[in-house]
Amino acid sequence: MRATKLAVVAVVALVSGAAAFGQSGHGAGPGPAIKWGPAPAFFPAGARIAVLSGDPSSAGEFTIRLEFPAGYVIRPHWHPTDEHVTVLSGRFLVGMGDSVDAKQAMVLGPGGFVTAPAQAHHYAIAARKTVVQVNAEGPFAIAYVHAADDPRGATASR
Repeated sequence: MRATKLAVVAVVALVSGAAAFGQSGHGAGPGPAIKWGPAPAFFPAGARIAVLSGDPSSAGEFTIRLEFPAGYVIRPHWHPTDEHVTVLSGRFLVGMGDSVDAKQAMVLGPGGFVTAPAQAHHYAIAARKTVVQVNAEGPFAIAYVHAADDPRGATASR
């Protein structure tokens, strides 16, 4: 009986602590609606982003969701911090290296998870409409391996 009471107290403390930080615990309700908008210019056109927590443009932890249309490709790039990606829906291909090779990429479906270590060259392909969640340390930045692949100033055709 005493162990049961301790377990109930621990669960109440966890849910109360999460509520104090504006986070909902399991079963605590749907929370605020997710607000989607266009992804930053360092992504190719067509992606959408929703910030769930933190500020990806500042130092500190953040959580975002990205939505990609079918056939969307993020050319080889790297990040200054580790990037933890969970696939929420769709089919997401992630590969390591300096060129896109779908045959060598890891195929991830809903629930799939991958970590791209800081400065590791990688690429991604949305095989169908895909939503991923990214957890990382900010500020969020992408450096493309090949300057011509950077959508902020790419002039070369692919």
